[in-house]
Amino acid sequence: MVRHILSTLLIALLSVAPLAAQDASPPPFQRMDVFDLEWVDDPQIAPDGEHIVYVRRGMDVMTDRRTAALWMMDADGTNHVKLTARDANESSPRWSPDGSRIAFTSSDEADGREIYIHWVEPNKTAKITQLENGPGDLAWSPDGTHLAFTMHVDASAPQFVTPPPKPEGADWADPPRVEDRLNHEQDGSGIRPYGFDHVFVVRADGGPARQITSGDYDHSSTPAWTPDGTQLILSANRHANRERERRNTELYAVSVDDGAITPLTDRFGPDYAPRVSPDGQTIAYLGYDDAIQTYQVTRLYTMNADGSGVQEIETGLDRSINDIVWDEDGQGLYLQYNDEGVAKLAHVDRSGTVTDVADYLGGTSIGRPYPGGAGFSVADGGTIVLNHASAARPADLATTRRGAGEVTPLTALNDDLLGRRTLGQVEAIRYTSTKDGRDLHGWVVTPPNYDPDRAYPLLVEIHGGPISHYGPYFSPEIQLYAADGYVVFYPNARGSTSYSEEFGNLLYNAFSGGEYQDVIDGVDRLVADGVVVEDSLYITGGSAGGTTTAWVVGQTNRFRAAVAQKPVINWISKTLAADNWYGYANYRYPGWAWENPMEYWNVSPISLAGNVETPTMVIVGDRDLRTPTWEAKQFYHALKQRGVETAYVEVPGAYHFISNRPSQLITKVDHVLAWFERYR
Repeated sequence: MVRHILSTLLIALLSVAPLAAQDASPPPFQRMDVFDLEWVDDPQIAPDGEHIVYVRRGMDVMTDRRTAALWMMDADGTNHVKLTARDANESSPRWSPDGSRIAFTSSDEADGREIYIHWVEPNKTAKITQLENGPGDLAWSPDGTHLAFTMHVDASAPQFVTPPPKPEGADWADPPRVEDRLNHEQDGSGIRPYGFDHVFVVRADGGPARQITSGDYDHSSTPAWTPDGTQLILSANRHANRERERRNTELYAVSVDDGAITPLTDRFGPDYAPRVSPDGQTIAYLGYDDAIQTYQVTRLYTMNADGSGVQEIETGLDRSINDIVWDEDGQGLYLQYNDEGVAKLAHVDRSGTVTDVADYLGGTSIGRPYPGGAGFSVADGGTIVLNHASAARPADLATTRRGAGEVTPLTALNDDLLGRRTLGQVEAIRYTSTKDGRDLHGWVVTPPNYDPDRAYPLLVEIHGGPISHYGPYFSPEIQLYAADGYVVFYPNARGSTSYSEEFGNLLYNAFSGGEYQDVIDGVDRLVADGVVVEDSLYITGGSAGGTTTAWVVGQTNRFRAAVAQKPVINWISKTLAADNWYGYANYRYPGWAWENPMEYWNVSPISLAGNVETPTMVIVGDRDLRTPTWEAKQFYHALKQRGVETAYVEVPGAYHFISNRPSQLITKVDHVLAWFERYR
């Protein structure tokens, strides 16, 4: 009898369990899900519009590295296969003019980075170079016989003394490193090698690479071939004062035969991204007249092939144009720009009439919700391939056409993962500045299974730059914050790009601090609307967002806890010792720090350290050269000396992009949440 009752009960439980499981919501996004994310980068469509190749990026849980492999499919989304059988990172795919081959670069431990060719038929791949350094910026010649590319050419470092010969078998210290350059370090790679970047040409079937440019100048942008294959149009700074006027690039025509170089532009400011029209008569390019200010909108220009007849195409956008491609008719251009946090693709004719084609490009910034990585290419028949994202998914592959009004998705790389997760919902918020009445914009992310009748804590996340912006894009970091029960608010405060030149330039001589009230006004709005409670506020941000975080806690004690990630704490030490130290005087602050020290001091968070009462953690990578460790340490030491609750977290092996490795992204979020948990 007892056995019968137990059997009946077991059957009942087994029959109910699946129903209960069906009723339960899927779990929220979790830490280890980071390793399963994939996204589309650099999509390229064949000239005939029949095939698409793209970089499929992801994370490797065993090596803790980001991965990149080339995948190909038919333009209708069928026959989706990995391009090669190689187990190495692959990038920069470029179709030959006849569509029979794909050139790309790839790196492995044995050979370093080299150029490879893949023949679509008969599906074969071969390495065609043996280079001293890694190539970049691939460009096919119009007849498909050659590839142009850029590569660093090494030079000897300075040496002031010759050491005495050491005895055989002796173990002496390494000789000193001597430096005499203005720009000698680069965050992410360390000490810059001596030498310059030059343009080379190599046969597409292999052979020695031939250097085209010369001189002690860098030529590190993608060259554009003229239709007759005799010249390359490129951007470079070949001015005598190039190190100090780093933005002052010009366009040049370089003879492929003998390297003779002819300047095509001559103004103070950047000229770059040359695109030669199909008939060879017109060169379109991007740039602006440098007014020496914090932010300027990049504009679209055209000129005759010989550099004459320069004119701006008046688009009326008041937004920076990030990329351009001649359309299939050669009568207008496709252009990519960002508008209020969203990456868009548009078409412009030669009269300046702009027509939007698609939005929500990008979605490759797997970390915080930047809209970066917008990629597109256009087939001869007008089919456009692009990467397309949303607040719920990283970048996927899609196609469209001018006038279609919508995109056709071709991939759903993350549906197996994110389709089984309950995500925080992302909604835009618009509010008014109490400082000057400006319209402000940001996004609010509510926790999964949000209950509007519950009281939630608020986590404010501030973007870097500050001349940058967030958007409604998928962010594993934001989703992990929301999954931990926070309402997350990320604003595009003044100084953010993708609005207008005037708005983006509002932090000229006013960062840090200029954006403070915009952040606080957003917090006040969410408190007043009852979305969050006043006594449970937290704040964090990275880079410029970390700087703003440190400034905020020096101005107010409203926040229970703060985490300043890779911040600038002292603008005097930052602008004299970071890798980009030379880029701030006059563009960001008047004069140099020794000329106007109080201008620099008064906008430095360290000047407010005596006011801070908020428990504040600082996080920085131990190899960060953009906001080096001593910046975070200054704030940590000041707060420690004053008895304010604080902690210093140094991430080993991390540069300024502190979340480059998946485990680093996870541990950064873990430390932010652990610190906030102590004060909830």
